[in-house]
Amino acid sequence: MIQYIAPVFIGLLYSLLMSLIREPHRRRFNAIMVGGAGAAYLSGGGLDGWEFAFTVVATYVAYRGLESWTFIGIGWLLHTAWDIVHHIKGNPIVPFAHGSSLGCAICDPVIALWCFRGGPSLLRFFRRERSGEPAATALPGSLSAGRSAGNG
Repeated sequence: MIQYIAPVFIGLLYSLLMSLIREPHRRRFNAIMVGGAGAAYLSGGGLDGWEFAFTVVATYVAYRGLESWTFIGIGWLLHTAWDIVHHIKGNPIVPFAHGSSLGCAICDPVIALWCFRGGPSLLRFFRRERSGEPAATALPGSLSAGRSAGNG
């Protein structure tokens, strides 16, 4: 059971740690990360020339991700599909961990969902909740101040 739950937490932890990087650097850094993930199986994934074909596609998507969170999310979903293929037919992403490709296939969609939301800072989300204001209804500083002064 832990092999299915831990990857979800790893995806959440990844998103939380990425929140330490400010925009637009966060988006660009994540484009590089998804590009690297696209090449993860090159040195021994077991699918011969298909490894290179996938890397070409992943590199293009990562390049587009330099300016688009949507493309970064697409990249993570493509990597999810590639992880599933490797879990079934190829070699695992971590050679000494048989279930590592399956774990990666569970983790990557969590990251993709965060990317499709625009890669928001999760630290801001937690800070707003801690301050007593619900995160879902929190407004930017000037709007929040205007409302509290009775101007909204």
